[in-house]
Amino acid sequence: MRLQRDDSDLMTLYGRLLVIAIPYCWMLLLFLLPFLIVFRISFSEVAIAVPPYTELLSYEDGLVNIVLNFGNYFNLLEDTIYLDSYLQSLKVAAISTLLCILIGYPLAWAISQCKPSTRNILLLLIILPSWTSFLIRVYAWIGILNPNGLLNNFLMWLGVIDQPLIIMKTYLAVYIGIVYSYLPFVVLPIYTSLSKVDTTLIEAALDLGCKPIKTFFKIIVPLTKNGVIAGGMLVFIPAVGEYVIPELLGPSDGLMIGTQLWTEFFNNHDWPAASAVATVMLLILIVPIYYFNKFQNREMGGK
Repeated sequence: MRLQRDDSDLMTLYGRLLVIAIPYCWMLLLFLLPFLIVFRISFSEVAIAVPPYTELLSYEDGLVNIVLNFGNYFNLLEDTIYLDSYLQSLKVAAISTLLCILIGYPLAWAISQCKPSTRNILLLLIILPSWTSFLIRVYAWIGILNPNGLLNNFLMWLGVIDQPLIIMKTYLAVYIGIVYSYLPFVVLPIYTSLSKVDTTLIEAALDLGCKPIKTFFKIIVPLTKNGVIAGGMLVFIPAVGEYVIPELLGPSDGLMIGTQLWTEFFNNHDWPAASAVATVMLLILIVPIYYFNKFQNREMGGK
């Protein structure tokens, strides 16, 4: 009986270890390993070969030679186009994140105040566009924002404007595309936080004479800041490296780090330079991720 119990405990332990190991293996194979490959390529030199870069290790006369090329990283500092691209990408991502929060918070609040049946329908309507192809959704905005598109024709029909607005191929179109594409990633975390707010706290504040606006900023916002920060991170991080939306909706001379990566990889076939750009971009994004995790740990510790 004791032996059977030990075997059962051992199987339970192995089962727990297996469950824990699955996400770590997933992260290792699909995130860490590809990053290490890109990081290795960033120290090589471009070559006319397949693959189009030199190897870091070479064997000559029984000796192992390691050749590291730091020129790709020095080039990022010397060529201002990369710095401008990083700054522009961070700017676009920050503004887009702010717009998503400003639009998503009232929307999430309105959904949380509806009846459960209506609430489910509204959440489905927000999630439903995400089931279609991302590329198709962005292409749809071309037909809407074009000079002869739906928006301009509708405004001219109403008599609001006399001539078409130039929205396509501007950063305004980029902001519209990013906000539309990533808005659900803000609404859902904020809605989850709002649904957990104790309504008795709001009622108590109102009964004690607190105005609705003050109640909102003093009680509701602090209780839902985790959802706001989580939603902001889900928008900011992918928006920094966004390529499809700036390429299809943005200006042709726009500087975004995603388009620079595409140019280096597929137009210039300079994989080492593109890998260096991608590595630096990832290091930049580690900063907000670090502070987000630090904030989460502090919040959990406070509880």
